[in-house]
Amino acid sequence: MGILLANGQLLDEFGKLIKKDVLVEANRIVRIAERIEPDGHEQIDLDGLFLSAGLIDMHVHLREPGFEEKETIATGADAAVRGGFTTVACMPNTRPVIDNVETVQYILQQAKAAKKARVLPYGAITVRQLGRELTDFAALKETGIAGVTDDGVGVQTSGMMKQAMLRAKEWGLPVIAHCEDESLLPGGAALHDGEVAARHGLPGIPSESESIHVGRDILLAEQTGVHYHVCHISAKESVRLVRDGKRAGVNVTAEVTPHHLLLCDEDIPDSLDARWKMNPPLRSRADRAALLAGLKDGTIDIIATDHAPHTEAEKANSIDRAPFGIVGLETAFPLLYTYLVLSGELTLAELIDKMTAKPARLFGLPYGRLAEGEVADLVAIDLEKERAIDPDSFASKGRNTPFAGWKCKGWPMLTMVDGEVVWRQS
Repeated sequence: MGILLANGQLLDEFGKLIKKDVLVEANRIVRIAERIEPDGHEQIDLDGLFLSAGLIDMHVHLREPGFEEKETIATGADAAVRGGFTTVACMPNTRPVIDNVETVQYILQQAKAAKKARVLPYGAITVRQLGRELTDFAALKETGIAGVTDDGVGVQTSGMMKQAMLRAKEWGLPVIAHCEDESLLPGGAALHDGEVAARHGLPGIPSESESIHVGRDILLAEQTGVHYHVCHISAKESVRLVRDGKRAGVNVTAEVTPHHLLLCDEDIPDSLDARWKMNPPLRSRADRAALLAGLKDGTIDIIATDHAPHTEAEKANSIDRAPFGIVGLETAFPLLYTYLVLSGELTLAELIDKMTAKPARLFGLPYGRLAEGEVADLVAIDLEKERAIDPDSFASKGRNTPFAGWKCKGWPMLTMVDGEVVWRQS
């Protein structure tokens, strides 16, 4: 017998919410109708909750192997389903680096054992992410990677990036790029090179350290024909380059994080709390406006969290010594729904598309759609319930968020992966 999700609110083709029942059998959605008789199926009354395809996050850090004190695949996958994510793609900057078949297999095994969100590992572009030697793309693809990236560091030389793109094109893999030219980074820089860094007498991270790599890589992608995807885009110049690349017919896509959409460097408190330190940094108000405009006009394709947990001890250090990164899996949807949808910047349908169907289409994944015959990855969300973000309630080991105390609506209440309920708010 199946599971009948009754009395949910689904988006119709016009973006309006309509009441529907959804019947799941095995791992598929087999029927959607205004009324479905229980007929012996297990019934879950959603009582008007919004029902969506499960969210997809193509950029998270699960830290295992090597940094289990920050996060494990099990705790990260648990945090994912509590945030409504049914599929996440994890970055290779672990120890060992995900640059070999054995580490990919280990991650897939740990994710399967966790029985929470589906985890898709990325393989490193270069061995140990050192930028000197390409990994074995063919073997990594056969083992199950979602793409190749050296996220955490940028590929510094154009020649190595071109070789990577040619190899990735040959094996049908996307190249996901952390864009950062290290020759433009002053030592100890932790904040955007703007007024806030200057006021505190700190060296800043210039926008061009990102946008120069974006421009270089778009030209290389044009030459090689590979699918080139820009990680966590943050600078207005980068948005302009991606827009121009798309207009020129280059296969370039981009992602933006919730924190870059909602915050800018002016929001950083004078205490310089390291929970506001991330890479790329929070940039200027003008950059934030360009990111939102790019998301709305389709230049930026999808939203990804760049979930990056660290220990509380690490983040207790001063801003120049603490590691970069904040967590995001358990707060992304409520933040974006409250501060972009309810504020009128995006419609609910637009937000859902950028967090479900669009990432699935970009990366060729058979998920992200709520329709008969599709994989039953689903999330039920309470769009009315309001509560404050409480890091102490996170399933993630990471508590490092600048959004603590923010009041949000749109909290996930139930998550189903492959037809099984893997988490339900008690």
